[in-house]
Amino acid sequence: MTETATPYVADKRIARRSAEDLRAQIPGWGADLDPADRPSYPREQPGIETGARWEFPERQPEKWPRERSVEHAMLPPVFGTSTPPAGVSGAIRKYAYKYSEGRAAHWLLLVAADRVDAWEHHLKSLATMRPDNPVTETGVLSEVRRGGLSSRVGQKRADVNHQWMDPIVVAGPWVLAGLGAVAAVRALRKHGTT
Repeated sequence: MTETATPYVADKRIARRSAEDLRAQIPGWGADLDPADRPSYPREQPGIETGARWEFPERQPEKWPRERSVEHAMLPPVFGTSTPPAGVSGAIRKYAYKYSEGRAAHWLLLVAADRVDAWEHHLKSLATMRPDNPVTETGVLSEVRRGGLSSRVGQKRADVNHQWMDPIVVAGPWVLAGLGAVAAVRALRKHGTT
C-alpha cells in the first residue's frame, strides 16, 4: 500500500493503518505505545494542568509571494519578513523551494543562496563611501591583542587544523577584488588615452 505525496494539512483525512501492519513494516514502530515507556506520560493524562493555551493565531498578511515548502499546504500563521528575497540570491532561494525539504538539493541551494547574498552585500558595500572593513570585522586584531597564539598552542582545539587557510578564505576575495579594481582602472586609463 503506497500513498501519494500530498502536502501536510493538520486535518487531512486518510485511512489509518493498523498497529500490526505498521509494526510489521517499520522496525521499532510502536516502541512507545506502552505508557510506562514514555517519560512524558504523566503530563499526557487528562486533568493535569499544563498551562498551555493555544489557539490558531490570526494569519499574518503576505505582502509578497513567499517561498513555500512543497510539504505544506499553507504558510505558517507567522513568518519572517525582514529580508525579502532579492537579486540572484533571491532567485536561488525561490528555486530551492521547488524541491522537497527532504532532498539535499533544497538545502544546498539555500546554502549557495546565502553565500551569493554575502557576495552581493560585499559588492554593494564597495559601491558606497563606507565599504566593509575585513580587518576589524573579522576580529584579526583581537588575535594580536588578546593572546591568540597562546590560546591555540597545546589546547587541542579543533580549529587549529584549518587556521592556516583562514587568512586565505577571509582576505583572498578582498585581495582579488582589489586587484580587479586596479586592473579595471588601468584598462579605463589605457582606453581613455588612446
